[in-house]
Amino acid sequence: MARFVDAVKRLVVGRALPSEGLQETLLPKRLALPIFASDPLSSVAYATQEILLVLTLGGLAYLHFTTWVGLAVVALMAVVVLSYRQVVHAYPSGGGSYEVVSTNLGASAGLVVAASLLVDYVMTVAVSVASGVDNIISAFPSWNEHRTALAVGFVMLLATVNLRGLRESGRAFAAPTYLFITGIVVLCATGLIRWLAGDAPVAESARYGITPDPGDTDLAGLALLLLVLRAFSSGCTALTGVEAISNGVPAFRKPKSRNAATTMTAMGLIAVLMFSGITALALIADVRIAADTCRLTGFDGDCRTAPQLTVIAQLAAAVFGGTDGFGFFYIQAATALVLILAANTAFNGFPLLASILAQHRYLPHQLHTRGDRLAFSNGILALALVAAALLWAYDASVTSLIHLYILGVFTSFTLSQTGMVRHWNGELREGPAPAVRRRIHTARTINAVGAVVTGLVLVIVLLTKFTQGAYLAVIAAVLLWLMMRGIRRHYDNTDAELAVTDAAEAGALPSRVRAVVLVSKIHRPTLRALAYARATRPDALEALNVAVDAEEARALRERWDAYGIEVPLKTLESPYREVTRPVVGYVRAINRESPRDIMSVFVPEYVVGHWWENLLHNQSALWLKGRLLFVPGVMVISVPWQLSSSVRRRHRTVARAPGSVRRGVPAAVPHLAPPAPAGPDTPDGGR
Repeated sequence: MARFVDAVKRLVVGRALPSEGLQETLLPKRLALPIFASDPLSSVAYATQEILLVLTLGGLAYLHFTTWVGLAVVALMAVVVLSYRQVVHAYPSGGGSYEVVSTNLGASAGLVVAASLLVDYVMTVAVSVASGVDNIISAFPSWNEHRTALAVGFVMLLATVNLRGLRESGRAFAAPTYLFITGIVVLCATGLIRWLAGDAPVAESARYGITPDPGDTDLAGLALLLLVLRAFSSGCTALTGVEAISNGVPAFRKPKSRNAATTMTAMGLIAVLMFSGITALALIADVRIAADTCRLTGFDGDCRTAPQLTVIAQLAAAVFGGTDGFGFFYIQAATALVLILAANTAFNGFPLLASILAQHRYLPHQLHTRGDRLAFSNGILALALVAAALLWAYDASVTSLIHLYILGVFTSFTLSQTGMVRHWNGELREGPAPAVRRRIHTARTINAVGAVVTGLVLVIVLLTKFTQGAYLAVIAAVLLWLMMRGIRRHYDNTDAELAVTDAAEAGALPSRVRAVVLVSKIHRPTLRALAYARATRPDALEALNVAVDAEEARALRERWDAYGIEVPLKTLESPYREVTRPVVGYVRAINRESPRDIMSVFVPEYVVGHWWENLLHNQSALWLKGRLLFVPGVMVISVPWQLSSSVRRRHRTVARAPGSVRRGVPAAVPHLAPPAPAGPDTPDGGR
């Protein structure tokens, strides 16, 4: 069974790579762009749609605000990209916002950023995959009933590809990202050229009317402002994932900072170009879209079950002549692929950040360990499981998930830029040369503007999305923050407890060593355990048996005396047929009498060669060992006995693949088995 599992793992993940191969996984800019920037690049596929969905709550009269909301999103994106270029150069070690804030604003503030980003990475996977499934359903409406299963399946596929390593995932995801960019540029250029030529494309929904939401009719004053701000906060989903490049600087080829900054600039320019083109084209084609299709007057089909085409799908159909042409299916396929693969930004950012947090002892150490392919496998698996659970809970609905989104990323934006302002203030206090001083002033101004703008957006997002579901993201971030503080406290307390405070402790010896061998019957594993215990030369040695049955205990003692075994045999009564409690009680009693003594408990065990053999042997010894580990002053020593099946298995698997784990299954237990009629080599009969 283990060989089969190992073979499947090698097939899915690939052969293990040595640690020296880490340099070979570093990324050139052409691969780094689709890996770290696929989220902000792909989010333009639904950012415009989210703006329209909010504005149409008040009916068609408020769609003219789309232009101004779009311009505000573009300006914000430019500010954020410029700000994070400063982070890339100032902190090239890969901590991104977390490192900036921890260094300049303190550990607690750094953990706020870390918790916010971890939540946001999970939401990136959920929203991107759900949106990609939406575009697939736009091309194949009959698949709507399988929405959740498709989304969860895509998450598992992404996790599998990322487990193969950063470079391989980059190769797999590069083509869809570049195909999407090309398709959107061609779509926007073709539509705008047709508009300039007097043949503007018209969306299929242009003939629809929209019934205003009952709570959003005749808006004016503060209510209108809140609607526009809500649309702006939804459009800000276009900025998600921008910080991933600053977190992933160590994954770039040298010169790392310059390559990362160049990639970030390219990402910003491409994202602004595509978002602007899609928003302009949506206004030209007169796209009408609503979260509740029953509010669309003139909608074809049953509004309760039939999904409406996404904005991208409507534009592709309008520009390329319908829903049955090559252009439409190309755009839908490229959009669906890149949206699903956009989750790859989180699959790279989340494990990297979790690894740094684990290194700083805020998360379990296992998250800092690289897997067979030099990827942070535990972080990848954790992200996949949480995102899949979220998709399942929300039925892979973008509308439901989007309210939990972007809160975390703007929290990190705001604190990161504030931290950078303090960083530059510290640089200025060191008295740099005039030319350097001017550059620092410029950088500080950029970061200050970024902090103010993103702070305002954070307030807007909180006001407009909190009651609609964003409060769940806040609760999740707070719980993560508390958990990370607790983990760090545990590690610190453990270090303090284990620290050597006196050099004399290194050479201190126990006053005495008492050894106990657990015996269930007389057979070869028992004799080996007795021999090994005697070889350790303890101050006192005895064999211990629990008498579940008085007749069996008497028979064991007779055989013990008949063999002339020199080790004294002690029998513990157990009227309630328990095994663990009498042994633990006996050991504790000795420990209380002689607290300075060390007690060694030897447990004979079987090693089997097949998984099904585990089911044929009693597991009581494993439970007993677990209980004994909690008794102070007790050393639990396993004495293995390899059955013939394990010996044959060893010869078959001389050259084992890296990462394979040997099996050890407890065989003997300290309750009295029926006396065997044969000699000392009688097996335990499957007990």
